[in-house]
Amino acid sequence: MSKGGKSDQEEGEENMAAWLVGLNTLKIQPFKLPPLGPHDVRVRMKAVGICGSDVHFLKTLRLADFVVKEPMVIGHECAGIIEEIGSEVKNLVPGDRVALEPGIGCWRCDLCKEGRYNICPDMKFFATPPVHGSLARQVVHPADLCFKLPDNLSLEEGAMCEPLSVAVHACRRANIGPETNVLVMGAGPIGLVTLLAARAFGAPRIVIVDVDDYRLSVANNLGADGVVKVSTNMQDIPEEVERICEVMGAVGVHVTFDCAGFNKTMSTALSATRAGGKVCLVGLGHNEMTVPLTPAATREVDIIGIFRYKNTWPLCIELLRSGKIDVKPLITHRFGFSQKEVEEAFETSARGGDAIKVMFNL
Repeated sequence: MSKGGKSDQEEGEENMAAWLVGLNTLKIQPFKLPPLGPHDVRVRMKAVGICGSDVHFLKTLRLADFVVKEPMVIGHECAGIIEEIGSEVKNLVPGDRVALEPGIGCWRCDLCKEGRYNICPDMKFFATPPVHGSLARQVVHPADLCFKLPDNLSLEEGAMCEPLSVAVHACRRANIGPETNVLVMGAGPIGLVTLLAARAFGAPRIVIVDVDDYRLSVANNLGADGVVKVSTNMQDIPEEVERICEVMGAVGVHVTFDCAGFNKTMSTALSATRAGGKVCLVGLGHNEMTVPLTPAATREVDIIGIFRYKNTWPLCIELLRSGKIDVKPLITHRFGFSQKEVEEAFETSARGGDAIKVMFNL
């Protein structure tokens, strides 16, 4: 998390960032960094992706219980180049290319001590109010949350470690392996990286569901074993579950990842998952849902949730380095860092359609 105040930047250089200053209003303005602590690094941002949560904050100034009450620097999917290191930093040097994990746990609470720092109640996370984000020329961040990229990975791929981490954490939570048939609800950016991660974890058959033909075609190109186009109408669920089960085959769905988090997607997930299976809620589209819990309970379908991720960057980097996962096809649009391009980039991401991952090159 860029801590919001100043570092010893090069004399005469003013750090600039994209600030969310009001509803549907972003402005590039000066951003003063904090002093560089002994265990911190100063990073020049080079690649920053737009996440659905960034768009949600722009459109509504809130996401679940997080409310934007004052101007905030946006962005959290990022990678850059080390420019300065703190006095106690041993594992990084200026010039290293790094991917940044955006959340800092308190390391004092029981959850942090148990290793579940992703659900630390005092976590400071890029672009989650009141913490500033990383769509800036420079940020200051703890060195232990900056992961060096191998030579064969681009900085854009480094930034993609953040959405990929969501999928890797979900696959770990759901124990995906070679005997786990997977259904993915939603072929947006998170649904597509979940497809890629589930395959890398060994899932033998993966079916993905969406309302959009283009995104289903992308899923096909990424190696989905089957795709099912669905509607937004609740009354269509029984017929669509039947089609999903036909496409999946006789063994059925062991694990469903709901990467949308709506009444319909969760209801479909619970109905399509075989007895004894699991539904993992990844997307958080609705804060409250009405879903058929009792029928799922009688089939002992487990429901698990995920929030962010923990200890995923090393694995994500290795999956990318080894070629087991290729996220490059997901980066569909690129923009520079000017006022006009920042506005256009967020409009493009919000519009959806053929925009999967919109990336800034700073």
